[in-house]
Amino acid sequence: MKKLLFILLLPLFAAAQIKGIVKDSLTNQPIPYVNIWVEGEQISGTTEDNGTFQLPQTGKGTFLVFTSVGYVKKRVPFAEAATVHLQPDEYILQEVTISGQKSTKELEIGIRRNTAYQAFDNGPKIETKFFPYLDAYKKTKYIKKVRIQTDSKLDSALVKLHFYTVDENGYPGKELLKKDLIIAVKNGVTNMKVDISDYHLVMPKSGVFVGYEKLLIERNKIEKTITDPNSGNTRVQRTYYPFILYCFVESEAQFVYSGGKWVKKTPASEGSDNQKITVFEPAINLILSN
Repeated sequence: MKKLLFILLLPLFAAAQIKGIVKDSLTNQPIPYVNIWVEGEQISGTTEDNGTFQLPQTGKGTFLVFTSVGYVKKRVPFAEAATVHLQPDEYILQEVTISGQKSTKELEIGIRRNTAYQAFDNGPKIETKFFPYLDAYKKTKYIKKVRIQTDSKLDSALVKLHFYTVDENGYPGKELLKKDLIIAVKNGVTNMKVDISDYHLVMPKSGVFVGYEKLLIERNKIEKTITDPNSGNTRVQRTYYPFILYCFVESEAQFVYSGGKWVKKTPASEGSDNQKITVFEPAINLILSN
């Protein structure tokens, strides 16, 4: 398998840091795995198990954006980021009727035939794969499992998966889950199935976006110190695992969460004959059941 690896190289000298902790506004308890962005920049981070975080301060951005499943998105100035309280979101959940039936049918969707998969660092962003709704799913309407292909040099590295509705503009909208879906990934190249049947998710008739978020936490990090033989400069090679596998496909659009907001990638020339773009799509499939 051919692999492309983009490595983040940082100077070893001390840089200005933004440090803080994120807590629940009602319980005052730390919130782990919160997504944090320097607004408008390609700099992000994740809170640790104890809710703490630190980010480099470049001098360009002046606000941090905090997002986490089950909490209201918050925008905070650097100077007020030492302790950040997030307000729990109010969810209006669909009523779920659970019967005693057993799942007897399964249908896997999102399969890409005759394509080569590649693993590389997707950087500080959430990338999505869109699954449109088809009438053929009427008899297998529940999302039972997620299949995800990953590559890791660590055992039990953590990733977060998101399920989004489609909003009125066709963008990823509300989270379908009311709590984080954190997955521990094994060492090596894996093709794993994750059972999410306990969430009783129904395939929305408007379709669903599934997003992959890398957690930039100490548990997922490998560092190496590198010295340039010519200049003598020392750098830190910092890599966060696991990598997700991608395949190169044609799509009408791709949605990426970056810089604290959703970005839509579309064909460069509107009105041209080619209304599709080629993108690296995360290797994620859904398994539906009755």
